[in-house]
Amino acid sequence: MERRYDFLVIGSGVAGLFYALQVVLKDPEVRIAIITKKGETDTNTNRAQGGIAAVLSGTDSFETHIADTLRVGGGLCHQGVVERIVEAGPSVIEELISFGVRFTEIDGRLDLGREGGHSANRVVHAGDLTGREVESAVLRACREHASIDIFRNHMVIDLMTYSSDGQQVCAGAFTFSENERLIDAFYAPVTMLATGGLGQIYFHSTNPAIATGDGVAIAYRAGVAAANLEFIQFHPTALYSPGRWPFLISEAIRGEGGRIKTADGRFLMEGAHELKDLAPRDVIARAIDRELKESGEEFVFVDISHRPAEFIRKRFPNIYKECLRRGIDITERPIPVVPSAHYSCGGVVSTLEGETSLPGLYTAGEVAMTGMHGANRLASNSLLEAVVMAKLAAAKSLDYFEHTDFPIYVPINNSLYSSLNYPKEKIIITHDRRQLTRVMSDFVGIVRSSERLKLALEKVQQIKRAIEPYYLATPATYKILELRNMATVAELVVLCALHRRESRGLHYVEDYPDTDDAFLTDTIMDPKEQGEK
Repeated sequence: MERRYDFLVIGSGVAGLFYALQVVLKDPEVRIAIITKKGETDTNTNRAQGGIAAVLSGTDSFETHIADTLRVGGGLCHQGVVERIVEAGPSVIEELISFGVRFTEIDGRLDLGREGGHSANRVVHAGDLTGREVESAVLRACREHASIDIFRNHMVIDLMTYSSDGQQVCAGAFTFSENERLIDAFYAPVTMLATGGLGQIYFHSTNPAIATGDGVAIAYRAGVAAANLEFIQFHPTALYSPGRWPFLISEAIRGEGGRIKTADGRFLMEGAHELKDLAPRDVIARAIDRELKESGEEFVFVDISHRPAEFIRKRFPNIYKECLRRGIDITERPIPVVPSAHYSCGGVVSTLEGETSLPGLYTAGEVAMTGMHGANRLASNSLLEAVVMAKLAAAKSLDYFEHTDFPIYVPINNSLYSSLNYPKEKIIITHDRRQLTRVMSDFVGIVRSSERLKLALEKVQQIKRAIEPYYLATPATYKILELRNMATVAELVVLCALHRRESRGLHYVEDYPDTDDAFLTDTIMDPKEQGEK
């Protein structure tokens, strides 16, 4: 089925929703389609607990927020990008409040928390479910506009492109609905890629099941470069709960006095870093990883039980309730935790305004690599980047829309190969996906080595080579589409990691434990140079 819109938004997290809202507020006449793989709230945004970093206090300043971001970023942040995003923070917080976001207040003023790597209290939050509150409010605002259509259960297969004046231009995307067994072609002059993260390429991840790196993979197949994918942030404190879906224990716990403890009761970060339990996530994660390897234990603890019980229940109501459901009263005992893949600092190469090398294609949020995060993301800078970037991309893409000459008949260059019949076997997909995630967790985790990375590349490429003919010959399902994307992204992560022969930020290699200024640059994977099309 062919569908035609002015703007196509892929993804329903805060970046995609805020972008759509900004576009329609600037031009109420445009028609916007938002497509999402599952439901509107199956997103990384919805799981974001901590908050949004912004300078909102008289005791804070743009200069210190910028300095904190640059320091944690390990020399790879693009300073101009950081400055613009940080300086836009207060205005987008005000705008979110105007859309109905209810941030936590104390005595009529925003309650500002503090998280690892920050030198001041600047994290605005909504209890410990900030992402859910922000996404719900922006989604409600989008639903008020009749010109915005939301298509649930639609997964992008690939972007559509056509030739114009000797260059490729984005024309929209092919999508697949597993429930209806339908393939649709969404034509649009502007496509916004806001698909979120890629955490599901790892066996242990805090990300929802849909975070399979789809955006990076489809953009890469369309000829757009990816960069800095070696910098995978492992959240140091995911709840250890074998056999159940991982649950994130927010970094805000440590910001409010929580401390990492070993099984034998030692304070792990004592003497390990000048900021102790408020050290950046990569420092905490490596310390826990080392402790687990040396002790043979499967988890450590984060303990906030020394704080008043009433304070804990009020400040962390969701964490308190979820842990209690799993038999842990965090007001009385420490919480068992383990590091899990959480956030990608790399992604599709784009400007702060969302522009990519493919005209008509824009990005926003975690899927994008703007240079904001460098080699390591400062806590709660992700939602800040998403909303600022979405707003800037809306203005830039509207200008593109007004001046582009999108043909009525689009002679797309893509050929779509798939079947709508039901698949006969699923065991191959399940086996390959399990093997892929195990390889990534075992060989491309918190601490890496050149030997393990080369072995990972061999195994990932073997899986990737097997998937493509299987994809072409086998009827479409979400699982095979996801596995195809996961293999592409996993290969890019390993290639980036092999390229960076140093340790910097989130990328730590035993063979190269020191930082080397020869690598003081972004790691760019260009599909044209890699032989991909």
